[in-house]
Amino acid sequence: DPANNATNVALNKVVNATFSEAMNPATITGATFTLKQGQTAIAGNVSYNGTTASFTPNVPLLPNLVYTGTITTEAKNSAGTGLANNYVWTFTTVAPIVPTVLSTDPMNNATNVARNKVVRATFSIPMDASSINGNTFKLQLNGANVAGMVSYSGTTASFTPTSLLSANQVYTATITTGAQSVAGSNLVNDYVWSFRIENPTSAYFVDLKTAGRFGIFAATGISNNAGFSEIRNLDVGISPGARSSVTGFPPAIVVNGAIYASDDASPAGVAAMLIQAKSDLLQAYLFAEGASSPAPATMAGDQGGKTLAPGIYKSNSTLLIQAGDLTLDAQGDPNAVWIFQIASGFTTVGGSGGNVILTGGAQAKNIFWQVGSSATIGDNTNFKGNVLAFTSITMNSGAKITGRMLVLNGAVVMTNTNIIEKP
Repeated sequence: DPANNATNVALNKVVNATFSEAMNPATITGATFTLKQGQTAIAGNVSYNGTTASFTPNVPLLPNLVYTGTITTEAKNSAGTGLANNYVWTFTTVAPIVPTVLSTDPMNNATNVARNKVVRATFSIPMDASSINGNTFKLQLNGANVAGMVSYSGTTASFTPTSLLSANQVYTATITTGAQSVAGSNLVNDYVWSFRIENPTSAYFVDLKTAGRFGIFAATGISNNAGFSEIRNLDVGISPGARSSVTGFPPAIVVNGAIYASDDASPAGVAAMLIQAKSDLLQAYLFAEGASSPAPATMAGDQGGKTLAPGIYKSNSTLLIQAGDLTLDAQGDPNAVWIFQIASGFTTVGGSGGNVILTGGAQAKNIFWQVGSSATIGDNTNFKGNVLAFTSITMNSGAKITGRMLVLNGAVVMTNTNIIEKP
């Protein structure tokens, strides 16, 4: 491996030879297992396990060249019998396909970027995940590195800042030439782009931190019962639940995102990333639950048909949106924030009511529904905001949400053909 006359062999290939019987390991050495390019011997390490000898080059192979592997007659079995003849095979390495950065989020020179932004770069070809790390993907402010976590999935690298980014500042992101494709090709030049963070958020803005990358986050289960549900431009995560507890994907799909479970072996660091996200979600939940300035306005029962200004609203029991739509009016302030503190259950009822309407520049990303037990988003409801539920969240048939469904202790259920869109 690779086979004789193989082509398009990866530049970081470990060359293996498997014998018909167990060999004497002492005879499997750099003298009896060689690799050459033309007449030039390739430096590397030879090892033996079971019936397989492996040659690991010290440096990546060069592209688009023919290499020759040889096992000599001095390789012997446990009885001291050597190969009858030298075993020789050749292979050709892959022609160089240089990776490039196809797109970034935010785009270069973007403005009005959210302070809790996860910065992403999408590559032209699959990359070696081990080469996508804090040394090769950096975010800086005035030349100083920003603390955060780097992850990689599919062809997209993500940088999740540890804390909210500073308002009214220009940040610079860099993917360095250390980023390498799975075939062993590096970026030719550093890829650099910049963007500007938006105006300051409200003093009582709920900072989701690393939990903000998720459209769905649950503890015990995530299910799509029927239909072609979509989670768009956000990830899906479960912790401490396992990947087996995520069901119905497909037909449900995650667009421009990925599914992460606590038992995922790759990419490296998934379990730790999910633990941090759950910790950040808990802190956000507790902050929203305890927010007290400005003083919360008490509410109860059905909120359908009402229009609410920005602020903190508190229900000491359950809360409904049923008799009509609930309108949230930012009154011209794009940074206006709403926190709804709901002690028990929260339900929207489908049909003619139950929708959340935004006016006056209100933004779904600035709306937080802290639910003390479970939330149900009714049939065909058009809902806005981030739901932080203690127990569970259910989206009924046809419900569409611009926001996030985040659960601390239970499950998120999509009933049929639901959409979760990044706010």
